[in-house]
Amino acid sequence: MRVPRPAGAMAIVLAVALMPQLSAAPAGAACGDGYRSTVPSPASFLGFPLGAGQPRVVTNAEIRGYLSAVDRASDRVSTGTMGTSVLGRPLDYAVVSDRPGAVEEIRALRDPRGLTAGQARRIAAERPAVVWIAGNVHGGETSGADAALKTLYELAAGRSCAVKQRNDNLITVILPTQNPDGRDANRRQNEYGFDLNRDWFARTQPETDSKLQLLRRFPPQVFIDAHEMGGRQYFFPPNADPIHHEIASEPVDWINRIGEANKAGFGYQGACTETVTTECYFNYDTYDLFYMGYGDTVPATGFGAAGMTYEKGSASAVEDRVQQQFNTQWSTLGWAAANKRAVLTGYYRQWSDALAEGRAGKLEPNEVVQPGNEVRFPVPDLRIKSYFLMPGRQLADVRGLVERLRRMDVEVYEVKEPLRVRDARLFGGRRATGVTVPAGAYWIPMEQPQKHWIQATLGEDPYAPFPYFYDVSSWSNPLLTGIETIYTGDDVRPRAVPVTKIDGGRTRVAPYYAYELDSAAAAQLTFRLLGQGAHPVREPDLDRVSLPASEVTPAVDRLARSLGVDLTPRLRPVTGVALTRPDVGLFRGTGISTTSGSFGEARYVLGERWGLDLTPVTTADINDNTAAFTGRTVLLVPDGSSATGGLTAAGQANLRAWIAQGHTYIGLRNEGTRLARAAGLTSTTEAPKPDDYLVIGSHLRVDLDARSPVAAGRPAEDFEFNNGDPILTPSSTGVNVLTYPGDDSFWHNGYTVHEDVLKGTAVVVDEPTGAGQAVLFAFNPLFRAYNESGLHLLANAVLHPSSPATLRAPGVAPARAAAAARPPAPNLGGEWRPSRIEVAATDLTRTRSIVSRYTGTATTALVGDSAYVTIPNPQGLQPDEHPFLRSLVADLRATGIPLRSVVG
Repeated sequence: MRVPRPAGAMAIVLAVALMPQLSAAPAGAACGDGYRSTVPSPASFLGFPLGAGQPRVVTNAEIRGYLSAVDRASDRVSTGTMGTSVLGRPLDYAVVSDRPGAVEEIRALRDPRGLTAGQARRIAAERPAVVWIAGNVHGGETSGADAALKTLYELAAGRSCAVKQRNDNLITVILPTQNPDGRDANRRQNEYGFDLNRDWFARTQPETDSKLQLLRRFPPQVFIDAHEMGGRQYFFPPNADPIHHEIASEPVDWINRIGEANKAGFGYQGACTETVTTECYFNYDTYDLFYMGYGDTVPATGFGAAGMTYEKGSASAVEDRVQQQFNTQWSTLGWAAANKRAVLTGYYRQWSDALAEGRAGKLEPNEVVQPGNEVRFPVPDLRIKSYFLMPGRQLADVRGLVERLRRMDVEVYEVKEPLRVRDARLFGGRRATGVTVPAGAYWIPMEQPQKHWIQATLGEDPYAPFPYFYDVSSWSNPLLTGIETIYTGDDVRPRAVPVTKIDGGRTRVAPYYAYELDSAAAAQLTFRLLGQGAHPVREPDLDRVSLPASEVTPAVDRLARSLGVDLTPRLRPVTGVALTRPDVGLFRGTGISTTSGSFGEARYVLGERWGLDLTPVTTADINDNTAAFTGRTVLLVPDGSSATGGLTAAGQANLRAWIAQGHTYIGLRNEGTRLARAAGLTSTTEAPKPDDYLVIGSHLRVDLDARSPVAAGRPAEDFEFNNGDPILTPSSTGVNVLTYPGDDSFWHNGYTVHEDVLKGTAVVVDEPTGAGQAVLFAFNPLFRAYNESGLHLLANAVLHPSSPATLRAPGVAPARAAAAARPPAPNLGGEWRPSRIEVAATDLTRTRSIVSRYTGTATTALVGDSAYVTIPNPQGLQPDEHPFLRSLVADLRATGIPLRSVVG
């Protein structure tokens, strides 16, 4: 990102920004006063006005009804349904413009290879820009949707020159609610407990996936994502740092200039000051532009738009919340209409620049925009001209990533002849010379319009410029998928063909078929086959599954193809173990949140994707040994806040006896591992974390012990995600399936401090008890359902075969009893992590004084010349849900205390 510097005084910039470009608007009907009487106003349709005077929140049914009514009444409006929510509610949108058909030419600007410079200038001069207004991605944050309806009415019915200017120069896409299920339930998350504002690059949820498809139809130059936060203030950009380096300079410039327009149009009490603290706006605080799962970063990086988060304090009255959202929406539309020619010119230029950067292998530099910040971590000086996804293992997950890229308009090619790469970088911080890329590999050249998106999602490290973290610091798709990937700055031109569809399924008729069980996609196919009554057989090496041709129906073949799984013809049946469909119990006892986090992720992955029936199992079910518990073959305990799950001594004995009968306990992260330890199922203990320890959603290399079935199909070296997870000492009574290397091969990306304490510790443990086992994950393999390598390990655990042991009522081994006797670690971060603020040691006294105004639970520690303030977050709240973190950070800055790092 190269941040442009305004050339003149801000007042002049604002005046120019709001001045209509009359030459860009075609001749049309004269503007006038009032509204078209044929278009129903919000007051006439709903019975009350929107914004000023609004007495309550609009319902989902009213939103849909009003969109339809306006569509029928106004020739400026067309509506559609982009998809449905988890519960089947329609996701309706409206498009408002006097020239909606021009969107075809706007799409053409995204690929300068198909246009001349003259054609691009003509489009910029004569065609409208595309602006999106999207509300309510968090279900309980309703005001953005209500304000969008008010904006819709103004555009659909208004006769003023301001309306005409907007409709002449813009195509406005209005998506009132992105999360109707959450809106109805007054819940942040969707029905599966997913935060849809973290799901953008992975597209796991139907609400996100259909939205991105619509974005490809109507690619925006400006995108508003309207939210709510705590308090009674309002945020609009300029953003807080960090901003991802691959976001082009044009969107950042537009964002900052739109901020000036919003300041002028906000009204109410204007800017927040020491004395003006409510119904006012602020900038440069809290809301960054870094993680590639947000509703601002993805429009900015993947679509070249000014992607912006607007946040209104939820403590204000409904009418004020909606009116302020409307004011900023209207000001943004006004700026975009007045500057659409310059925006479209810059839009074309940024894609041209991306092609040139990709050709040269150049990465954008890190910069900061927030006053007082400096770049702490620059982007390294390296050239990347190509990525190669290697086909030797996890092929189905490789293909899944290829499809994810293609559905964001990335051009991917299949290599047809082996290619030698002189200087290659291997994921995991290694270099190699003379690497052979085999036929069947997938080539992603950087010389294409989506260069920024490729680097932002495939890059081995995001290179955060400044240690402020609102979310995670790694989301590298190859690392999440666990596939073999290389990249190079060499000029290579392999013999390759464009990928136009996903490969997989059967290639010819045979009496039997087999497939590799080495990927999350293959595991999904296996569970789906079992759900259809098929009889797959797992071969002795555990990495391959076969089934007769009679069970490979056309539907099965289509499913395998959609998942990228090759069904290899076989002439003879194989011997092995017949797989049976697991009967999974999902723990919803003490400490488990059923509306967010890994409980909902389990419902989605195991229930929706894998098609397994999930039986709720409560604390009382285990304590009382009810059939809801004893009738299951697998018990999955998600992450949560309790160290025991509420189990009594009798319940713990019941759990041990149930496992000994040949069943599988799977425990995730904090609660899943701590409950197991308290029940005497493991000899692992939880090591203390140093005072300055931080692992902020990073990837680390792990070593694999293939003796456990949980390791089946995974490579000897892999990568797993860590978000401040518990540090587990190795087991002395089971198999340490995954461990962090204890030697020089230890590697991590993202932002970490004192990460060396992880060396040699356990990541996944397989602990036998009788004929069964407890499989413990230090991390959450279900995290956001986008960690395919973790999902594959979890599937292996679910399919874990029983051992031949026959012990029915085991005692507790001394090492396990000793582990159980240790006091449990405190619950500092719930399913997320605690908040951490680093200041200079000399500023600790002042910092303590300010922190004490907000909480009495914070702890402090001195390490070197830094002081660390840790604020417990036992509910696992995200930073934008936190009741006071934003205000605390703002107060520290206002007092003049330099913040060395902030982690929410």
